[in-house]
Amino acid sequence: MRQRIFGGQVIAQAMVAAARTVDAGKGVHSLHAYFLRGGDEAKPLHFRVHRDFDGRSFANRRVVVRQDGKVIFNLTASFQAPEQGLSHQAPMPDLLPPEACRDFGDVIAADPLIDDARLEQMATNHPFEVRSYRPPAGAPSTMHYEWFRIAAPVGDDPLTHRALLAYASDMGLLSSAMVPHGLTWTQPGLFSTSLDHAMWFHDDIRVDEWFVYVMDSDWGGGGRGINRGLIYRQDGTLIASAVQEGLIRLVPPA
Repeated sequence: MRQRIFGGQVIAQAMVAAARTVDAGKGVHSLHAYFLRGGDEAKPLHFRVHRDFDGRSFANRRVVVRQDGKVIFNLTASFQAPEQGLSHQAPMPDLLPPEACRDFGDVIAADPLIDDARLEQMATNHPFEVRSYRPPAGAPSTMHYEWFRIAAPVGDDPLTHRALLAYASDMGLLSSAMVPHGLTWTQPGLFSTSLDHAMWFHDDIRVDEWFVYVMDSDWGGGGRGINRGLIYRQDGTLIASAVQEGLIRLVPPA
């Protein structure tokens, strides 16, 4: 059964395509992307990289992704040479450790709205080990979080680790705008999809070690919702920030 291409996959691939055209001394520090059309995972994608700027400290690239001759996605990424500067970060909140959170496989298996074929596909093809925490219904805080660790060895290339972090940044974030309403993506009549995605990298990461994605939503309305996330290493170091706007439409049953 064909599926839409997962947005995080296209983000990661476009980011790597851009990085391959930049001097090795500059690392990606931010990206901004728009999802324009749904992609078919069974068809090839065409990536075109535009070299917009190359300076001493920064470089900028635009990537346009096409399928069947139509633009389905575009991304702008900025790269910076390492430098020293003032530093601060938001502290990691008090969270349960990964071993105290629910295994992703158990979470989806408990959802009666996910059929067996979809359940097997999600469990088999998931590239990460995931441990989830979602607040109980009626809780004053709508913050939720997921611990991630890659399920197979990926080597030591820092770009590969950042690309996989970008991939993971699209997992669970959109559901933040559903938490205040007690909904999940399997709710009958609910249609949800990412509209745009922005991410800032603050430090290097090894995705073969546990990291946590702390997510929340500031606003929802007009069929859209704002979702924000902070990604920490297990030692409390903030390594990335993300913001995403998503389309969330709930159609009442006839």
